[in-house]
Amino acid sequence: MTPGGGSGPMKDCEYSQISTHSSSSPMESPHKKKKSVPKRKWEVFPGRNKFFCNGRIMMARQTGVFYLTLVLILVTSGLFFAFDCPYLSEKITPAIPAIGGILFFFVMGTLLRTSFSDPGVLPRATPDEAADLERQIDIANGSSSGGYRPPPRTKEVIINGQTVKLKYCFTCKIFRPPRASHCSLCDNCVERFDHHCPWVGNCVGKRNYRFFYMFILSLSFLTVFIFAFVITHVILRSQQTGFLNALKDSPARYPFNETNFRAYCKITSEMSVVCFFSVWSIVGLSGFHTYLISSNQTTNEDIKGSWSNKRGKENYN
Repeated sequence: MTPGGGSGPMKDCEYSQISTHSSSSPMESPHKKKKSVPKRKWEVFPGRNKFFCNGRIMMARQTGVFYLTLVLILVTSGLFFAFDCPYLSEKITPAIPAIGGILFFFVMGTLLRTSFSDPGVLPRATPDEAADLERQIDIANGSSSGGYRPPPRTKEVIINGQTVKLKYCFTCKIFRPPRASHCSLCDNCVERFDHHCPWVGNCVGKRNYRFFYMFILSLSFLTVFIFAFVITHVILRSQQTGFLNALKDSPARYPFNETNFRAYCKITSEMSVVCFFSVWSIVGLSGFHTYLISSNQTTNEDIKGSWSNKRGKENYN
């Protein structure tokens, strides 16, 4: 058997065996057939939002003030239920803590729904859609050359017999629908944009405005409810033992002594002033949004005066 004659078939046989073995090897097949795992839209979202629970919760990037809102509501309500409700339930009616609990859970539910919901983010144009829109703009402008022409800032459409100008968003590459605006903090175009609210940690738009309005309205009832019955608690104790003794009998102050009594009175007066102005600020905010709903406006439109300077003309809201 010659070295040259036997080496040829042996090499072919070995090549054939190695080729067959390598194609069916379980160790090498995953490297040859890589399956691309599809990503969800929230994982490649181009805005500045944060997502939790596999994309089911959507919030803004800055959420520090939102946690402050939670702490203020929880602490204020907790002190009321712990120190005022037992006395009021015994002296007046057990319905007071029940009504307060219902208002508290309604406030928390609407707050979380507002904070965790999609406010109405408009999807950005894909590269193909953006290129097609630019071609349409070039045709409308009569541009047949290949030179760069910046897209126009506005586009007029007729809605319900009224001429409405749509603004072009250079970030999202779309003509924004009427009443939509681009939030600079979240970097999104939001449908029927009202405002970006740091207190709820999210934008307020078409899809969560009703929850935001129910939140501030129920919070107004809760703050008025707590403030009124705290004052009632102090008045009832003052009629029995006097105002100073009523302060001494507060369960939050045991053990009580003369040294911290003046400090306690100072803190109580300061907290009363803060609560008083908090009540009126929240009630005022609820009244302002009630006015916006009745006039069919958003906060953004009211601040910009979108319709105030058009009264009496053909264009109206």
